[in-house]
Amino acid sequence: MSSLLLSRLSRLCLRKPPTLGVRHLVGARFLSETPLCHIYGAEHCGENWVDGDIGRLMITDFSGPSCWTRVLEKTVPMYMMAETGTMGASHGWVLTSKYGPYLSDDLNPGVSESDFSGIVLPDFETLPHCQTELVTNVAMSSSSPDDEDCILAVKFVGPQLSLCRPAEKNKKWVNIRIEDPAFFNSRVMYTKRDKKFAMPAYGGTHVGYWDLGENLEKPKLCRRGLYTPQLLQSEWEELDLCCTVEELVESRSTQEMFMIKRFRKRNNNKGGRMEEHQIWVFKQGLNRCNPLQWCYTTDIGDLCIFLSKSEPFCLKASSHQKCQNSIYFIDKSERGIFTLGGKCKTSNFSNFTAPYFIPPQSYLNANRSNPSNSP
Repeated sequence: MSSLLLSRLSRLCLRKPPTLGVRHLVGARFLSETPLCHIYGAEHCGENWVDGDIGRLMITDFSGPSCWTRVLEKTVPMYMMAETGTMGASHGWVLTSKYGPYLSDDLNPGVSESDFSGIVLPDFETLPHCQTELVTNVAMSSSSPDDEDCILAVKFVGPQLSLCRPAEKNKKWVNIRIEDPAFFNSRVMYTKRDKKFAMPAYGGTHVGYWDLGENLEKPKLCRRGLYTPQLLQSEWEELDLCCTVEELVESRSTQEMFMIKRFRKRNNNKGGRMEEHQIWVFKQGLNRCNPLQWCYTTDIGDLCIFLSKSEPFCLKASSHQKCQNSIYFIDKSERGIFTLGGKCKTSNFSNFTAPYFIPPQSYLNANRSNPSNSP
């Protein structure tokens, strides 16, 4: 146990990058602010005594009208690039478990190695008839776990949802066993508008809300259903061949909540890989008689949504030179953009080992829970 704790604490030490050839330094630079980007991978460059194999962080920068991949000076542990190297991400922070639960800003390109920080978390506690090995995703109530009232949520595959305040001196997990099986595979997110963690049930039939207060043991449930688009029978039959998943995302600038329904289909002509087939967006407030009803829409205005293994987020498109009324997405094998108005997709395929979108610095600054008390 003592050697395991030492290994976990050693991750807090400053890492000195190894001496590299000129080839690695050309075009590499440190970004003083976090750009809108996604993690592309890491270029192996050596090893150190803390992490073993390390590599220079590679990102695809989305901060302009076009995107490009670059190699940064910042080094990261190569194990984070493995498929099981990370458990989830939120606001540029990733959760890993190699040395036990650990929050790290290793993959945030706006954080230098000299400013590297991490938070050792308590070991997960597995509730009866639950498991804590497979994680659906993670979410945070603030963009920084150093904020004293920041809450980290970890949604495991199955009934368990665990909450923790990372900044507390005596950290502990508050474990919740969800009774409704419709939430067992749901993804969790934090809604700043409602100040709660939220998850859509399978099929989008209802939404559950949890917090550390009145909705700890008994979640708030909203059953509104979905008004789906009108389709031909052949179109429904094609969608029936797809795997579906629902996600919630909030526009912090407009205070709007969206439910995303993704349809993914296996392409047997390409080795059986899963591909994005269709994306639907539902919005509240379109039905005057029932303003809380989720209604299908192809118009989200001057907004764009970013979906990945990280907690989803929404940005004002014109402020970030992105395509409005669109959804950007990435998973372990596909990256693309889905245009809602034209109902069309443009994508490319590759091996994305850490498929996380990271919000820009302006978004991170705006989502600190108590920025006035922050250094």
